[in-house]
Amino acid sequence: MEKYFEGILEALGEDPKREGLLKTPARCARALAEMTRGYSQDPEEIINGALFTEDYSEMIIMKDIDFYSMCEHHMLPFFGKVHMAYLPSGKIVGISKMARLVDVFARRLQVQERMTTQIATLLMEKLGAEGVAVVAEAEHLCMRMRGVEKQNSYVITSAMLGVFRENQDTRNEFMNLIGHRRS
Repeated sequence: MEKYFEGILEALGEDPKREGLLKTPARCARALAEMTRGYSQDPEEIINGALFTEDYSEMIIMKDIDFYSMCEHHMLPFFGKVHMAYLPSGKIVGISKMARLVDVFARRLQVQERMTTQIATLLMEKLGAEGVAVVAEAEHLCMRMRGVEKQNSYVITSAMLGVFRENQDTRNEFMNLIGHRRS
């Protein structure tokens, strides 16, 4: 990757041998590897090690999970918060695993819509839950730094599965509990 970043610097009209840029290709390569580490992580492995049998049937919510991702169209960051909930059906998951699941999908080249659905779908499949709800809200630097340059815009996406899709009262309870507002 370093070689490619050196080529990018040259294509921009920079001198990669300039003192301030000598280590830039290596730093960029390390940064990109860190920002896309989700490709080397298996989301199923994260969940599988933390499933527990529990007789609990009320909504479990985790909100304000910070995430950072990169838009697959421009390779610019987008970042924000994910709120998620599930109604268990005999199985619960360790709460730290819910946050780790967000990171696995966020740390890939992404679109927010797909990331939101991937989180919800995996939780639903692995937990066999009555339902799963995921809401993501994010600021996209591709909207702020280039193109339309809208500085105060943010995007909200949702994925509602099972009872969260089928039952308006359940969906409303979730939305009320997360505050249905920008954090």
